[in-house]
Amino acid sequence: MRRREVRLHCRLPRPAIHKDEIAAFVLDVLDRLELDGEVGVKFCSDPTMATYNRKYRGKSGPTDVLSFPDGSVDPEGLAYIGDIVIAVPVAARQAKEAGHPLSAELKILLLHGILHLAGYDHETDSGTMNRKERSLRKEWGL
Repeated sequence: MRRREVRLHCRLPRPAIHKDEIAAFVLDVLDRLELDGEVGVKFCSDPTMATYNRKYRGKSGPTDVLSFPDGSVDPEGLAYIGDIVIAVPVAARQAKEAGHPLSAELKILLLHGILHLAGYDHETDSGTMNRKERSLRKEWGL
């Protein structure tokens, strides 16, 4: 039996994150990548992301998205695929620069993060992840 779940966390007062739309998108990505399990998504501020970026990547300042693969399985057999953290202010700036809505930028970042959770790595895979990401972005019109 296929089971896919998404857990969203956002305490930022603005901008509004349309959680139902985001959850549906994450579930669609998991379906298209044939990934079963649960994904956690946290939307955070630049200072919070800067802390994660320094702690886990040794880099200063905020980045747009980080992925943390997990792979553990709960007693009911549901895999925890991992967590994605997105800095909403960075995403908002990138959306403005690209001339598209924040919702589109969040989906682009979620897709990127989920591909990392699926084991893709654009830094080492000779373009495999980039090709997959471009193809999926085209399907969603992103």
